[in-house]
Amino acid sequence: MTNPEQHPHLTVLEPGQPCVGVELIEPREVPLGGPRAMTVYRTLPARDRSFVGAWCFLDHYGPDDVANTGGMVVPRHPHTGLATVSWLFTGEIDHLDSGGHAATVVPGELNLMISGRGITHSEISTDRTTSLHGVQLWYALPDATRFTDNHFVHYVPGPIEGPGYVARVFIGELLGHVAPVDTRTPDLIGAEIVFEPHAQLSLEVRPDCEYAVLAETGDVSVNSTHTPHRSLAYTPTGADTLQLQAGSEGARIILLGGVPLGEQIVMWWNFIGRSHDEVVEYRRRYQAELGFEPRHPDDAGKPPLFGDFPAGQRPPLPAPPLPNVRLRPRK
Repeated sequence: MTNPEQHPHLTVLEPGQPCVGVELIEPREVPLGGPRAMTVYRTLPARDRSFVGAWCFLDHYGPDDVANTGGMVVPRHPHTGLATVSWLFTGEIDHLDSGGHAATVVPGELNLMISGRGITHSEISTDRTTSLHGVQLWYALPDATRFTDNHFVHYVPGPIEGPGYVARVFIGELLGHVAPVDTRTPDLIGAEIVFEPHAQLSLEVRPDCEYAVLAETGDVSVNSTHTPHRSLAYTPTGADTLQLQAGSEGARIILLGGVPLGEQIVMWWNFIGRSHDEVVEYRRRYQAELGFEPRHPDDAGKPPLFGDFPAGQRPPLPAPPLPNVRLRPRK
């Protein structure tokens, strides 16, 4: 039972009452590297919303004809204080990281990389890929675990079938299924749900969690709110049901949720810290460790953050210049 005194943000509703306060977040187009710049559709972070639980980044892409877009080509780059979730619908991506993990990301299988205090990795679509389609997600690690060692998890969730839908829960608990994945971030939920035409689902959810639904393949209805293709429908804490409905052509959604993080972060480029100065240090140490800039005297004696990488790979990405103003926190 959720205790409202422990969650002052929580509005208690009557049992079975869905939240009607749906906030729609429209995607913005962002070019993602490569000579032909594959386009991704970003809904998190948004101007007015940085988080859904601890989820802080959502890129949706495809289906893209790799012959035209060049596919995904993201050479070695760093991360701190976060975890990445790769989830595909079509295509394959080769993952390689400085923690010693190499994996091929394929549709319907979770690849979770926890950066901890620091990691570098690359993501390159395979030569076998003709169409690339998926989502890239990040969540922020809480202060209690953000300085732990990096880690990699591969998990294949089984299908959960119901009237007019098939779900796969890749993180957390939903529909009576618990994904056995240690996220180092409590109370996090991630799932794919595929609906038949006109199918409906009244989904029991935790009232202490906030949720977001990505309309992945087409328009859907979230608590009676029309949610266009590629848009994200956000619902705050306080309700214990989520009403979902597909249109005449069916739908696939990505459902994210979690207890509000309750921590202030600074997120810039591929780093998450807790202050402007912390992110400045991450950038400085990355640039020095990968040979882009000389080592700073303030970093003398500090152990490497970003690790070694296998030889024979594409050149790493340098960090962009920092802005001329102090980085502002998000919460």
